[in-house]
Order: sequence, then structure tokens, then C-alpha cells
Amino acid sequence: MSGPVALQGFLLGFSLILAIGAQNAFVLRQGLRGEHVLLVSLTCALSDAILIVAGVAGFGALVAAAPWVDPVFRFAGIAFLVVYGLRALRAAWRGSGEALAASERAAPSWRVALVTCLGLTWLNPHVYLDTVVLLGSVATRFEGERAAFAAGAMLASFVFFFALGFGARLAQPLFARPLAWRVLDGVIGCVMLAIAWGLRPLG
Repeated sequence: MSGPVALQGFLLGFSLILAIGAQNAFVLRQGLRGEHVLLVSLTCALSDAILIVAGVAGFGALVAAAPWVDPVFRFAGIAFLVVYGLRALRAAWRGSGEALAASERAAPSWRVALVTCLGLTWLNPHVYLDTVVLLGSVATRFEGERAAFAAGAMLASFVFFFALGFGARLAQPLFARPLAWRVLDGVIGCVMLAIAWGLRPLG
């Protein structure tokens, strides 16, 4: 396996997922709450790995050749993001009185966390653009070394999501105050709705 090619895959993959988005915001929130962090981080990383392999294997060309794929995922993604964003804004407005010290509250089940994570991942057209189309197209430059490129990109996803999920605990002292949660929920809601707005059809 070529080290330089794997490094290029790692750097490109890391740069694509570094920006705050719906998926990252959810992982961050789960990490701050300490709820199903391993499950959520692993689900995001494995989903990225599947899409990266598909893109490097040439699935990106197939997606580009199927015009119905984009509008289906686009409208499904918009609906999901709007609902999730409005729920976050409602929590920010009402204030849940939530604090990390309130350990007596019941955490949502792992099934709810998993379904939400899968929705934010697989119903987001940007995920396909980044992993399948963009990484897939760049991988064509490394004929014979695509596996190294894909491995680097997949490693970036695992490093990022696990660092985000488990590293969020460093900010727990700040989020011991309910006001911090209201601010976070407000930011997450705005991010979700902004992404949904950006996904709308133009023209």
C-alpha cells in the first residue's frame, strides 16, 4: 500500500467532513450528553466507509447516470432536516432545563439514536457528493492504488467521528449549565435549516 497516496486520501477525506454539518452536530451533541457515543461514531464512520468504497469502485458514475437519484434524496433530506431543525429550535426556545449533571433523566434508546444518525447520514445528498462523487473522481487519478486512497479516506472518517464523539466530553463543564444547551440547540437548529435551504431546487 502506497503511504503517500493513503495520506492524500486521509487529508482529502478529513477536509471534506471537517465542516460543521447535520451529521457532525448530532455526533457532537451525543458526545456531550454521553449517550450511545460508540454506536453513533461507529455508524457514521462505517457509513462513510461504505460510500467511499462505492465511490472508488466507480459507483459515482452510476449515480451521475441516474437522474432520479438526486431529487429523491434531496427532498427526503430536506424533509428530515427541517423536522430535526425545528425540534432543536423548539428545545432552544422552551429550554429543557437540561444539564449534564442531571443524570436522572432517561436517555433516548439506542434505536432512536441509530435511526436519527442513519437519517442524517444517508438522507443527506452532500454526503454522496463528497464521498461517492468527489472522492470517487479523485481516486481515478491513482490507478492501481485506489485501495490505498480509499483506506486513507476511510481512516480519516474513523479518526474524525471518534475524536468528535469522545472528545466532546472535554466541553462537559461548560454544558453543565442549561443555558449552554439552549444555545447549542439553537445553533444546531439553524445549521439544520440552513442545510435544508441549501438543498432546495434552484430555478
